[in-house]
Amino acid sequence: VETEGQVLYELHIGTFTAEGTYRAAIEKLPLLRQVGVTCIELMPVNEFCGTFGWGYDGVHPYAPTRLYGDPDELRAFVDTAHGLGIGVILDVVYNHFGFGDRYKEFSPDYFTERYWNEWGSSINFDGDNSEGVREFFSKNAAYWIDEFHFDGLRLDATQALYDSSDEHIMAVIAREARAAAKGKPIYLVAENEPQDTRLVRPFDKNGYDLDCLWNDDFHHSAMVALTGRNEAYYHDHLGRPQEFVSAAKYGYL
Repeated sequence: VETEGQVLYELHIGTFTAEGTYRAAIEKLPLLRQVGVTCIELMPVNEFCGTFGWGYDGVHPYAPTRLYGDPDELRAFVDTAHGLGIGVILDVVYNHFGFGDRYKEFSPDYFTERYWNEWGSSINFDGDNSEGVREFFSKNAAYWIDEFHFDGLRLDATQALYDSSDEHIMAVIAREARAAAKGKPIYLVAENEPQDTRLVRPFDKNGYDLDCLWNDDFHHSAMVALTGRNEAYYHDHLGRPQEFVSAAKYGYL
């Protein structure tokens, strides 16, 4: 996937069709091509508790959920999209595990009380016995690229990935994902509320070598313009026309 000129479509398998399966979604892919979509951003598909979810409370990062079909049907979805000239990137969540019993096989080493985020205890990327934790998540990024031929990843809420190591976990994730692509260009995008430009600087400039950041400012201004409400993390936004001009021109406000 090249980074310029893409038209991304965020797709949730569970609601994209009445059936809510990979197989049913495959039948609709020509429609996306027809309207000009060049790259699908697939919302998280890893296993979660319950029978419905947006994917952001996953409990098994390596397991595509049974609710949408089997792993080979997910592979068929990606392959069919490629056959139509559409790239596919996957939304991944590395800042917390979801609620429920299914994640309890993870040892206490996977969590830390040194940092807290909006979901509770943070993932242990820099404390005692964190080496295996870092490998578990960075190899997961490589896994989706290698095993399912995704064209990249969207990293959720990266401001909640706390890491004081010499090499930040996001840099490790980027390096492992690109290595798994074996020379094929991939597309790595991060959601980052403070909009830290270090994420998109190359490795040789002390960056994490991601391709771009999620444009939260445009989204937040749009929400305020539509609803008239600007509390919580919308508090810096007024929904005025100049905000849309600036967000489109500069990325940040």
